[in-house]
Amino acid sequence: MKYFLLLISFLFVTSTYAEEITVEMLNKRDDGTRMVYSEDISNINVGDTINWIASSKGHNVHIVVGPEGVELPKKSKMNKDFSHTFDTPGIYYYVCTPHKAMGMIALIIVGGDKSNIDDIAKIKAPGKSKKKLEELINSL
Repeated sequence: MKYFLLLISFLFVTSTYAEEITVEMLNKRDDGTRMVYSEDISNINVGDTINWIASSKGHNVHIVVGPEGVELPKKSKMNKDFSHTFDTPGIYYYVCTPHKAMGMIALIIVGGDKSNIDDIAKIKAPGKSKKKLEELINSL
């Protein structure tokens, strides 16, 4: 019974304080970088939701790698907003399908858990994404 009450308390606190984070899909960010998401790295808590907004046309969201055993969502449709709630800690790597070679990639760190960083580092990112991914990983 004690553990059941702890679990219920955890679920209540997690759901009560879950946040919604907005990330835009952009042709050009304020810093001048082209074909990007508004955030290169999003640090969120377990239970938080990211809402990707199709602020510029021609983009989507495709989460291609996450923690082991996690069922990843299907890629979003082009030019459509997309939301996903993250219930499993770890690092997630996502791309814009048509612009991944141009460096339109980003990371999400859920619950501060970086235990799958080696899996992320092994990704064969194309074009400009390769260097950008290395930079993002080195900044963690």
